[in-house]
Amino acid sequence: MVSSNALAQKKKEPVNRILFIFDASQSMLGRWQSGRKIDIAKKLLSNMIDSLKNIENLELGLRVYGHKSGYPPQDCDDTYLEVDFLQASSAVDLIKKKLSVIRSRGTTPIARSLEEGAKDFPDDNGRNIVILITDGKEECGMDPCAVSRLYQKKGIILKPFVIGVGLEESWKASFDCVGRFFDASREQDFSNILNIVISHVVDNTTVQVNLLDANRNPTETNVNITFYNEFTGLAKYNYIHTMNTYGHPDTMVIDPVLTYKVVAHTIPKVSIDNVTINPGKHTIIPLETPQGKLEIKMKSKINYKYIVRPNGVDTTLNIQQINEVEEYLIGQYDIELLTLPRKKFYNVEISPNKSTVYSIPTPGLASIILPSKGYGGLYKQNGEELEQIYHFRGKKTNYRLTLLPGNYKIIFRAIAAKEYIYTQEKSFKIRSGKSEMIKIY
Repeated sequence: MVSSNALAQKKKEPVNRILFIFDASQSMLGRWQSGRKIDIAKKLLSNMIDSLKNIENLELGLRVYGHKSGYPPQDCDDTYLEVDFLQASSAVDLIKKKLSVIRSRGTTPIARSLEEGAKDFPDDNGRNIVILITDGKEECGMDPCAVSRLYQKKGIILKPFVIGVGLEESWKASFDCVGRFFDASREQDFSNILNIVISHVVDNTTVQVNLLDANRNPTETNVNITFYNEFTGLAKYNYIHTMNTYGHPDTMVIDPVLTYKVVAHTIPKVSIDNVTINPGKHTIIPLETPQGKLEIKMKSKINYKYIVRPNGVDTTLNIQQINEVEEYLIGQYDIELLTLPRKKFYNVEISPNKSTVYSIPTPGLASIILPSKGYGGLYKQNGEELEQIYHFRGKKTNYRLTLLPGNYKIIFRAIAAKEYIYTQEKSFKIRSGKSEMIKIY
């Protein structure tokens, strides 16, 4: 028999695709250390993609902007897919050849290039990466941040990489919302950054989530872990945490391109923001999740539920059923059992690796017979204080109510009785597991 683990390993991996969006606008003719920006960027990019030639399951494409129309006048549609996606072994030489003949001429339509670049990717389930190489800012009045966000939320592209080539200092912050920005102030920086970016795409990257107990040991498990794309807010991965055969938290393969918000769906949930994954390395993510157990035991034909709230806060954390065990983070909680009358517990302490158990006596049955339809209600007697727990609204004369053991009082007035002096009262007691018939004459 083939295990589900083996089947998961055989599942076809999505195709990795990299679209290089290359700035060939007029500003790339500017000087940068040993020569012109355009010449240095073309040379270093050509050298780097040589290393991708023999990587399997990788397709490459090239889009260029600002290279066909001179400036002025401004041509904001000057962006073209020059090399469509091909297997890396075939695409590398075509991209190098195309780069060698490109000339810097026009304007800088970054947003338009991102928009058209997102459409360049095939519709199948690929892992689509955009690497934008530019020395300038948007010149055509569009919003690169909005375009990037739109296509990330649609799931067409992952968070783009932006490599700034000798950018002016005042422009750098404008790219933070477009994607992950790298500042190449020197030629050597550009080469190193390219290698870092590519490692995000092609290197195997593993993650281990440590769910820490009260002693900060990674012993908690069997909790759903969600990795959210920090930028779009969309859930990228859901994994039920488990321990491997050696008793250690299991290893997950996570895409290092994105920045994540990691949520452990404990009660209440625990999260950590801005988690970055180191490509090609094993990353450990610790989350403080010490837990204990809670159970309310009751022998009853009715499967009552109860509300669990944070101590002193009127917010529902969970709705739990009697005679079932649930885990909660250690701390204090308030509980409201949805019986008649409702039973409340305050400052309930959940301790690490322990069970907090409450035993509730079996309810009894009250059969109430009224002489006629009328108004009033059923009250729980708490000493001299009365707590109304049920209303008579003049609709019927017989009521069967399942009640917790205790002392009760009926207060009733018939619809036909038009004076308050005809109000009637009757006290009775409900015993655990017993039935009582209560008649009002």
